[in-house]
Amino acid sequence: MPDLFGNLTAPAAMTDAVQKMRKIVKPEIESTWDDAWKANLAPWDAGEIQPPLREAIGINTDGVNWPKTGQALVPGCGAGYDVLYLASTLGLRAMGLDISQTVVNKANELAKNNPPSQGEATFGATDFFAYPPGEGFDLIYDYTFFVAIPPRRRPEWGKKMAELIKPGGFLITLVFPMDPYSEGGPPHYVRPEHYDNPLGSAFEKIVDRAPETSEKGHVGRERLLVWKRKDNQSIN
Repeated sequence: MPDLFGNLTAPAAMTDAVQKMRKIVKPEIESTWDDAWKANLAPWDAGEIQPPLREAIGINTDGVNWPKTGQALVPGCGAGYDVLYLASTLGLRAMGLDISQTVVNKANELAKNNPPSQGEATFGATDFFAYPPGEGFDLIYDYTFFVAIPPRRRPEWGKKMAELIKPGGFLITLVFPMDPYSEGGPPHYVRPEHYDNPLGSAFEKIVDRAPETSEKGHVGRERLLVWKRKDNQSIN
């Protein structure tokens, strides 16, 4: 698989696949994400979960009391690797949302051929911002979804996270790619502090560190943040 959004030695240089993807994907036009998947232009798809997620959940380096029952959500889930991992590792009812029906079909096929060892894995071609809260989620994982949406929607992203996550629930944000500033996207320019204002006072940051293990080309370009939803606290 191509390295996601460039490489470590030349982070400002986009790979050929990313350049082609940017010609297709217009974040303001949601259907263009499906066009990219149909064209097999998904350079963010590493074909497996990212090592920091395994480090955080499977190894539990930080000693977080992760939920072992309830629901998990992965917005912008792509082919569904993270959804299957959360279900199998924690025993949760894990759901993946993606705006692309093409990749949701791919995720359903992956789950059919590789069902989780415990828990459940389901997928839906649904807009994250329009998803109803229902009973709420115990865990949400965001990897590259934050940088895929237009930056002007980041406050809306934070409000939606506060709406969807139960008090006491967790939000994992794997911040990537932390490259030098550039115009345009996706991926849009990001730094760890960019999450602070959108999440407001509704979350407490309980983990903030560089991963001990990163995919080749990601070293020095990502940071693991874990947030805990405060009780009865709304976004300011």
